[in-house]
Amino acid sequence: MKHTFVLFLSLILLILPGCSAEKSSAETAKKTLTIYSTMSTDSERDTFRKLAAAFEKEHRDIRVSLHFPGNDYENMMRVRMAANDLPDLFDTHGWGKIRYGEYTADLRDMDWTQDLDPNLNSILKNKSGKVYAYPINQAKDGLAYNRNILDQYGIDPPETMDDFMKALRMIKEKSKGSIVPFWFAGYDKSSFAQYYDQFATPLLITDPAHNEKKQLTNGTFHWSKFTYLSDTLKQMQKEKLLNIDAVTAKKSQLIELMAQNKIAFTMQGGTLGQDVAQINSKVKVGIIPTPAIHAGDDPIWIGGERYTLAAWKDSPHVKEAKEFISFMARPANAKQMAEATSLPSGLTNVKADIFYANDYDHYRDVKVEPYFDRLYLPNGMWDVLGTAGQELAADILTPQEISKKLGREYKRLREQSETQGAENNE
Repeated sequence: MKHTFVLFLSLILLILPGCSAEKSSAETAKKTLTIYSTMSTDSERDTFRKLAAAFEKEHRDIRVSLHFPGNDYENMMRVRMAANDLPDLFDTHGWGKIRYGEYTADLRDMDWTQDLDPNLNSILKNKSGKVYAYPINQAKDGLAYNRNILDQYGIDPPETMDDFMKALRMIKEKSKGSIVPFWFAGYDKSSFAQYYDQFATPLLITDPAHNEKKQLTNGTFHWSKFTYLSDTLKQMQKEKLLNIDAVTAKKSQLIELMAQNKIAFTMQGGTLGQDVAQINSKVKVGIIPTPAIHAGDDPIWIGGERYTLAAWKDSPHVKEAKEFISFMARPANAKQMAEATSLPSGLTNVKADIFYANDYDHYRDVKVEPYFDRLYLPNGMWDVLGTAGQELAADILTPQEISKKLGREYKRLREQSETQGAENNE
């Protein structure tokens, strides 16, 4: 009996390594697609993970490795670009052409490109027709507002800066100061950067009589023309149209205050409306395009690409990367991702059920302009804009001093960018 057991055990030991080797061989045979994304919320990431798992079930020979580096994303990608060692698929987060263009495979031959929203053409395509990335969704930034408050005081959503200022003053007067007309989460300097970046487009780009594209592009722009935005923001502060704690307020306060009907306007979009509704379903949050500044000009959406998938042109798995993009571009899958991110799809054949769907439909004919800093400012200016806003609101610098500072930083960062570009080409 003892000899029988030893023989049986020996057979088991002989069989097990073989099974293990077969399994290991099967796993090794799989091709791994590495994907880096800037998605930040749990709902966005969870939906992306579920779709990636569904793709793996359809493609047994492909494994998907998802990465969400968070705040380290940009620095990580710069290092990888310098080494020409990018992920198989990656998020261009607004820089599809300018920053990542030379690293991306051309996607023009893919079926979904026939349904690419024309608003994204200037951002994701070049003149020869190259398509740089697949848009998982698209940003349309404007002003978020409390419908209840505007309805209560008989105020129409403003279409011009003059109308916006009148609306803010009326809200302050009629609420006797109990409602903040325009709320900033200035502890995070991106709140001020968003103000400058968003309103710079109607100030300097969209009106033909005040078009500074050429000057901004060739470096001859006079920053005194930017002072209007600082003057306006400072005037709002002097008239107490902003929250008193605009420099120290945190984004985490916004949802609760809006749900208590204590805020009329803010620059925060995204999931704000649905987050407020979960706390107080009676409060209705809407979104409107960015008001025009010059007489005769029209309101605009600010945005373009938000989350994307670009394929690294030198990836050993470009074919598989395109298969994954095709999978994500299926209408049902594209709809899931758009709804998870609370933003419109980048495809015209996908209608997502998102919180601001009615607003986006109402303003469907309003033009979408790219983010100002992505087209006209050197890398690093976003942080400069944010800090400038904090310094203005804290009475550290005057509007004129802000413009001088922006001019100096603009020149410094342009020169730095040109130097780095020259070094990379050597």
